[in-house]
Amino acid sequence: MSGSAAMEAEPAAAAAQAAAGGKVVAARSSIWESIKGCGLAGMRIDKEELRRMILMPEYLRVAMALAVRSKDWNAAVTTANRNSDDQAAPEAPLVVFVNSRSGGRHGPTLKIRLQQLMAEEQVFDLSDVKPSDFVQYGLTCLEKLADLGDSCAKATRAKLRVIVAGGDGTVGWVLGALAELFVHKREPIPPTGIIPLGTGNDLARSFDWGGSFPFAWRSAVKTTLYKSITGPVCRLDSWHVVAVTPDGESIELPHSLRRMEKFAFGQDQLLQDVDIDGELPEKISCYEGVYYNYFSIGMDAQVAHGFHQLRNKKPYLAQGPIANKLIYSSYSCTQGWFCTPCVNDPGLRGLKNILRLYIKRANCADWEQILVPSSVRAIVALNLQNYASGRHPWGRPDPEYLEKRGFVEAHADDGLLEIFGIKQGWHASFVMTELISAKHIAQAAAIKMEIRGGQWKQAYLQMDGEPWKQPILKDFSTYVVIRRVPFQSLMISGK
Repeated sequence: MSGSAAMEAEPAAAAAQAAAGGKVVAARSSIWESIKGCGLAGMRIDKEELRRMILMPEYLRVAMALAVRSKDWNAAVTTANRNSDDQAAPEAPLVVFVNSRSGGRHGPTLKIRLQQLMAEEQVFDLSDVKPSDFVQYGLTCLEKLADLGDSCAKATRAKLRVIVAGGDGTVGWVLGALAELFVHKREPIPPTGIIPLGTGNDLARSFDWGGSFPFAWRSAVKTTLYKSITGPVCRLDSWHVVAVTPDGESIELPHSLRRMEKFAFGQDQLLQDVDIDGELPEKISCYEGVYYNYFSIGMDAQVAHGFHQLRNKKPYLAQGPIANKLIYSSYSCTQGWFCTPCVNDPGLRGLKNILRLYIKRANCADWEQILVPSSVRAIVALNLQNYASGRHPWGRPDPEYLEKRGFVEAHADDGLLEIFGIKQGWHASFVMTELISAKHIAQAAAIKMEIRGGQWKQAYLQMDGEPWKQPILKDFSTYVVIRRVPFQSLMISGK
């Protein structure tokens, strides 16, 4: 082995060892959280008392479920209006959305358990019912009954809370549907609690619902229901992403993105005050989506894309959160994350070669270009403090450092994104095991990225764990604009 090869092999070996340590930490963390989530609190909650607090009157819950499943609130209102007899509203009415495909084998049995504790009409399986249908038809049914003078329906609608049993993607799906209530001024907005069934569960961790489905889940479900009706309400920022790409490029869109028929901003506003080389093509395609946790570009998104491809081809390999984490960590070692065998290969260079980064700071109307460090191979715009199954890559900087850098303490409702970079695999391993913090780049109230190909043919991006492969051209740029949604989601704290 040559001297240069030996020098390169040593950090790669160290990084692989750190990654292996990260796998053990992740597995131990998930097991500990499962044990910790058991407790005895669920055994002390009386089942009948819990049902009394959350169960809607039969005529009301049947009408709501009928409206959702038939997608016709009018017929449901007519039926419910005939059966209404001035019943009292429950103290804390609750609706649960279950992703029965999450949580390995627990999803379907959890749904049955919830239906036993509540009622079948108040538990919706997301493989059968879309959350947007619940908002459009179920909540409309309650609102129309309230307009007709049904005091029980009015009180139920005002006090309603929601639980989502699923991963971060499922929670984001439901929050996105509830956000339509803000848009159409149909307040109040039901706050949302979480039963964590996914792999990372960073949204659940951020609001104290834990990071894993507990072993003694039958008793823990009662605890979760009780926390959902008594927990305080917090706020969560969400971020609107628009991707503008030359027309004709084929993109396999993730669920979190949809094609825009009309470009809401307009080209002039998109490029306002930004010095751009070259011209935009005559025809462009625009895509939009919303994220709650993180947006990233670079090697981490490439690893996530490869993992998703592998899981789709061989679903038998992914049998639960711990297995997913181990496969994900192992897969990252095969993607050039730890070892760059040929520094002349443009596909393995840093993001500086393809990316221009602009931000708007808090209370500032002007775009400011931020230089991308040459060593950075992944850039993350983080909304929550938790990332990658409960890690804290931004760290907890002391007040002196924050003041020196012009930063503020990070919160999920502060209207700012924390932008950090990750270098080679050894750096990522030490960041994920929280031995060091990621490379701090900026805090921003808005972000604009210009991606230009050169010798690169594609870039990898992801939002809240949903990756996609973005074709990029040498002659025309692809743009990504991230702005805060002007209203906040309401979350229930699991403390």
